[in-house]
Amino acid sequence: MHYAKKRRQFLVNTAALAVSAALPIGARGQAATVKIGVLHPVTGFLAYSGNLSRLGAQLAIDEINARGGLKALGGAKIQTMLGDAQSKPEVGASEVEKMNENGVNAIVGAYASAICLATTQAAAKYGIPHVVDVGVADQIVQRGLKNAFRFGPGYKVIADTSVNYLHLLNTLARKPAKSVMIIHEESLFGTGTANLLAAQLPGLGYEVKDVIKHANPTRDFNNIVLRIKAANPDIVIPANYYNEYALLVRTMKQQGVAPKAIYSVLGGAASSYKFVKEFADAANGVIDVNHWFNPKDKRAWALKKKVDAIKDQFFTYEVFLNYQSVYLLADAIERAKSAKREDITAALATSTWKGHFMPYGPTQFVDGQNTGAQPLMMQVLKGDIRVVLPNTFAEAEPVFPWKA
Repeated sequence: MHYAKKRRQFLVNTAALAVSAALPIGARGQAATVKIGVLHPVTGFLAYSGNLSRLGAQLAIDEINARGGLKALGGAKIQTMLGDAQSKPEVGASEVEKMNENGVNAIVGAYASAICLATTQAAAKYGIPHVVDVGVADQIVQRGLKNAFRFGPGYKVIADTSVNYLHLLNTLARKPAKSVMIIHEESLFGTGTANLLAAQLPGLGYEVKDVIKHANPTRDFNNIVLRIKAANPDIVIPANYYNEYALLVRTMKQQGVAPKAIYSVLGGAASSYKFVKEFADAANGVIDVNHWFNPKDKRAWALKKKVDAIKDQFFTYEVFLNYQSVYLLADAIERAKSAKREDITAALATSTWKGHFMPYGPTQFVDGQNTGAQPLMMQVLKGDIRVVLPNTFAEAEPVFPWKA
């Protein structure tokens, strides 16, 4: 009798184990931790933007974990593996190698275009799904990599939008601007953006007086501003990272260079609350076509309030694009009901995620690019950053030309 009872219990336990093994991970008990690589340039000349990017990703990860983790994986928590690209593409690629060795399930990053180009390629060797947070160079998603997914718009979309908006403003103002000068940083992002703008503007009747490239970092813009002063363009178009942008515009202010508009395209500081707070006079009137959130979505303002409460931090595009990129990735994992790299990649490829506060609509990736992604036009007005175009998201009317 005792033997029969033990045998029945053995059969029950065996059957239970078989059922458990057949269930998806989320239907069992506590799942293993899911590792996400958060890879940015947190040292080197891009450290300011890199650390803001890391902040945005970590805020999202902390929120997801605090809300019970990944539900489809039995409440699995996200474990962050931090990487520092040191503002160098080759270091970014080596960080991917380390992340692969540590078994990451996916990567978010790596901010700069040149770094993203290297990290997505390195991740492709191991089939690691890589959500690109910012990197605007279109080459990132034009190489047939199945693992690369960019949430935001690329520089072709941004340049096209910028040129169209500029021409609209100028036409409505009876075309006071006839010439432009483009100042850009030297890497893939700045050079690619400048080339697109310089190719399109002449066809709409604008003389491109000069295209000036500067190094990263640059600590003195006096000579470049003297060249701007001599050329006397109606519009100056900067495309660069935060430190160089802020110094360029401040030097223009100091030297009394006041074009009809500073019309930034992906201006590193133009749409930054830090720049507006610290250099309000230089920032006043600056226009920027850039990544930005839907100002009519309360969730964006709630996150801004949270970031503002952190000492010395500002709610920038680096923060909210990484925050949203993590949630995009989390949604894919939830739908995949799996932490396997290939399953996450497949889920991202079929994503229709709309739980964000960006002006994009539901995500839809074609060759790794979110086709709904678009930039907005902002202008610094009365000490604040306001969306001025398109009208769907506008908070204020643009002032063009700007009267210094």
